[in-house]
Amino acid sequence: MKSASLCWGQRYMWLRVHQLPPAHQHETHVVLRFEVPAGVTAAQCRAMLTYLARRHEVLRTTYHLEPEPEQRVDPPRALPVSEVTTERDGTAGPAEVLEELSRRPFDLAGEWPIRACLITTGGVPKQCVLVLNHLAVDVWTVGKLRRELRTQALGFVSRRPAALPPVRHQPSDLARHEASADAAIVATRAMAYWQEEVARLPRDPFALRRGPAREPAARHATLISPALLDTGRRVAGRYGVWPSLVHFAAYTAMMALYTGQESVGFLTFVSNRESHPYPDVMTCMFSPMLVRVDCADDPAFGELLGRVSETFDRAKEHSYLPYDKVVETVSREGSRRGGEVRLGSEVNFIKQRTEEYGGRRTAFTWNPVPGSWAHCGLDTYLRVDEWRDAVSLSLHAASSVMDAAAVERFLRGMEALVLAHDDPAADLRITEAARLSPFAPRATPPLPPAPVISAVPSGEAVQALIEAVRRANSLAHIDPSDSYTLAGGQALRVPQVLAELGRRGWGGLTLHQLTGPTPLGALAARLAPGPRTPSTQIPSNTE
Repeated sequence: MKSASLCWGQRYMWLRVHQLPPAHQHETHVVLRFEVPAGVTAAQCRAMLTYLARRHEVLRTTYHLEPEPEQRVDPPRALPVSEVTTERDGTAGPAEVLEELSRRPFDLAGEWPIRACLITTGGVPKQCVLVLNHLAVDVWTVGKLRRELRTQALGFVSRRPAALPPVRHQPSDLARHEASADAAIVATRAMAYWQEEVARLPRDPFALRRGPAREPAARHATLISPALLDTGRRVAGRYGVWPSLVHFAAYTAMMALYTGQESVGFLTFVSNRESHPYPDVMTCMFSPMLVRVDCADDPAFGELLGRVSETFDRAKEHSYLPYDKVVETVSREGSRRGGEVRLGSEVNFIKQRTEEYGGRRTAFTWNPVPGSWAHCGLDTYLRVDEWRDAVSLSLHAASSVMDAAAVERFLRGMEALVLAHDDPAADLRITEAARLSPFAPRATPPLPPAPVISAVPSGEAVQALIEAVRRANSLAHIDPSDSYTLAGGQALRVPQVLAELGRRGWGGLTLHQLTGPTPLGALAARLAPGPRTPSTQIPSNTE
């Protein structure tokens, strides 16, 4: 069995998965659907999938907490494949089977990160569906798997053996590079950028908007605009930038208006595949990068777009680093400022060349309450999808920072701001854009925080937490007045701390809480006695 440390690109997802309770971890799953060409049999489909698992070690890898977070590669064997028919024969149908496969949490330490299902009619395979653990795959990896499946299938149809290129590198090769001195230099330079930018962020971007937790805990709305597609491209062409940056600039303007902050910061995502000598490794290789845009001088849209473009380029140069070290940096900055520094907004841009809207007018819809997302500890998440004939803006927002009216006005404001700049003569300043999206007034001055009545932790709770942190991080001594990070705790080992607490019969803490600036002695007040977790069982989360 081969083992290696977690690759840098896997660490964001490692922390994300362990922040979610098991019932909500399906939010991170990736589903790949492959239409099986006519003439390919079920046995041949199984052979194709087993061959993929033999070629790519990442498909037969498990992920372990102890003795330290690592990935372990199992020897090759046949990949288990479920088979379900579209015919009514008294067995569970495709929808029911796929629902179970896609919603059940992965057993990280005991299950390969791939579940396969063949949908057949009359014994003939029509579709192959793969449910993949995001620790193992990213968009590039999924595309590669799809192409290799198609190549093999066409080889069976033509009765000519498919010739797939040899696999040059595996995730363990990348992990070995990331443990080298060369990679350490890259990470140190990137970390300096993060430290500088985090220090310039407001501690809480939504300080003037944040209120008490409400029900529902979060909202999710989508605006689909055919007009945004061509207009965004024209504006991008006029300013010589990518169309995605036009939407990010509109987001920045709306967020500056809504929050009243002089700078807007958010996390977006980059693949990092060109940042090292192993761009072809099949594994999850993306991670967040921090974008901070200065809006203090009320820039016009053209100037704002230029700043967004420059900031993106600089951020991308410093995005390749282990994300758990970013979490520790933010925690230390929170300790320095005396409260949590929130990097609570994410923005993602995805091209969906196969998706099509088919409408001519803008459509605004409310989606079901995003219960799984609400457990991530984020304030907002904006996803921009560029379809063949429209742009989709999809916003998740915690109810503590945005009510329903604000969510709708935010999305409609983004659309209106881009469309207004289809006119080459238009160049609205952020304050001028306020008329496009009249948000409710902010609290001025900010409302004083409600008095916090701190519970007094029991001595047993403090001792249990201290011992769990000490054991997981191999520390000799811990001061309960320190935060987890200041005490020497590693963010990557927080899941191990939670598992150790479970074995000792304690629960109630989350990964997000442990990686914050709160002293361990105060965090112990959140612990509550619970059933002991057997030492042979490593839970994904103790919530």
